[in-house]
Amino acid sequence: MARSDLIPWRWGGLRQFEPEDRTFAAFRREMDSLHRNLDRAFEDLWGESPSSTLLPELWSRKEVVPRLDVTEDDQAFHVSIELPGLDEKDVAVSLTERTLTISGEKKAEKEEKEKDSYRRERAFGSFRRVLEIPTDVDAARIEARFKKGVLTIELPKTKEAQQKVTKIAVKAA
Repeated sequence: MARSDLIPWRWGGLRQFEPEDRTFAAFRREMDSLHRNLDRAFEDLWGESPSSTLLPELWSRKEVVPRLDVTEDDQAFHVSIELPGLDEKDVAVSLTERTLTISGEKKAEKEEKEKDSYRRERAFGSFRRVLEIPTDVDAARIEARFKKGVLTIELPKTKEAQQKVTKIAVKAA
């Protein structure tokens, strides 16, 4: 058995190379074809090619997208979002019907003056997260607390929304 028979892309129903087609140019054509096929697969999956932007769009615009956790129980929705480096005055929370919007902006400026040097640094970033709440919330009882860089929002459900919940027993088949 020749070493060339061990190359995986030569097995089975894949296209066989002719001896004169074993040049670097042929290899390059195959790699370009593979690259185009992978780009097409990503476009089908996410709507854009990874080669069109090496960094995600949000990174290239320098927007911050803080992660959040949303949990629900019979009484309320609980939203927790980590916002390190921000204070409560930097964050805005609003509820419009069933849409919760959390936004904020960080503006940090640092200035150092020494005998022979002057240094000034700035860091800016903003974010906006919008969540759709699936049931009615009692807007008068909403609480938002900010402690040690974590924003916690309690969204109590209305009495009507709490009564609409029907628990269904799951039986083994």
